[in-house]
Amino acid sequence: MAALFADPLHDQFGTWPVAYIPYGGADFGEIAAVAAEVGNGDDDAYHAAWIAAAERLEAEAETTLASGHESSARELYLRASVFYATSYHPLFGAPVDRRLLDAYRRQIAAFNRGLALGPHPVRPQRIPFESQAMPAYFMPAAGYETEVRPLIILNNGYDSTSIDMYFLSAVAASRRGYHSLLFEGPGQGEMLYEHGIPLRPDWEAVIGAVVDFALAHPLVDPSRIALSGTSLGGHLAPRAASVERRIAALIADPGTWSIADGFRHAFAAMFKLPPEAVADLGKLDESVMQRAEQAVRADRSMHWKVIQRGYWVHGVDNLRDYLASAELYALAGRAEQIRCPTLITQAENDPAAADAETFFAALRCPKTFMRFQANEGADGHCEMRNRSLFNRRAFDWLDEQFNVEMR
Repeated sequence: MAALFADPLHDQFGTWPVAYIPYGGADFGEIAAVAAEVGNGDDDAYHAAWIAAAERLEAEAETTLASGHESSARELYLRASVFYATSYHPLFGAPVDRRLLDAYRRQIAAFNRGLALGPHPVRPQRIPFESQAMPAYFMPAAGYETEVRPLIILNNGYDSTSIDMYFLSAVAASRRGYHSLLFEGPGQGEMLYEHGIPLRPDWEAVIGAVVDFALAHPLVDPSRIALSGTSLGGHLAPRAASVERRIAALIADPGTWSIADGFRHAFAAMFKLPPEAVADLGKLDESVMQRAEQAVRADRSMHWKVIQRGYWVHGVDNLRDYLASAELYALAGRAEQIRCPTLITQAENDPAAADAETFFAALRCPKTFMRFQANEGADGHCEMRNRSLFNRRAFDWLDEQFNVEMR
């Protein structure tokens, strides 16, 4: 797909809603219209254009609702939540930009208003967890709103929220007869933006609390609980499943072996270093660390990924501490402990999936490897340009694991 936004970073973020088109999150013309409004503008212009579009959709929702068209209002509020959510990614970083907080709060408010409408309203919930409860939504299966069904827990990644997971997978799950549970954990969404709680490697503690919450729900089949991780969730979910035995099936999209290995390979090649020199990135020679930081700061995309997002999400303020933290996110010695049937995905042209085959080879459980190709329009990170293909194949696989029957 040709770039819609002039700035490559804006195009990366601004085309996320393409994945949501089959599930009511946007239409292509709306995305293109925002891109045209941004033009050659900077991050401020990008943010302002998305906010203006979100406000227009929300205003239309209110007018439509006042006229008694509840179904249309629901669609518009949910769509507005996507536009608010898409506005603030370039603003990532600590201290938190007030515009990001405002957009996030408006995103959640629009989402909640949309979900509250219709014959089966959904209300926001809280999952008890240590000192700060996690925000959550229980999304019922369409046509089975009062029946016990299999559940899929949808695990976010580095920079997505419950709204993203709703449009990426929850709508598809509901159509396929699955209840789903959305949540934002440490380092994600509200937990990071509002409370400053960073990411943590022992994700089994997080998922343990999520499963406890799920099992208390009367509509959840306790023998058929799946965990699906998207983006960095393709690392976090497997880490949790290596310990949490109540998970009956696991999906890692993509299978992410390690956070640090990508940096390890890049620094070794960039600075012509032997393997032993990059064995522990937190202990890099100071001269190498300084050159690495210069390289990161000089590249707009890497600056955003590492300094704006990485430092903030990991709760650090320098490259050495960030790389030391990244070393803690590795599945070596843990993948072998996963026991439930596991689906590992790998999309062509997705750097995050580079080690998916290594991950797959380490598994000792029943396992399936699923590739997505450019000639299917499903290459790139998390199959965002053909998300419906991923959902069809992933839910077909899950149907087979759980013997799901539809009316």
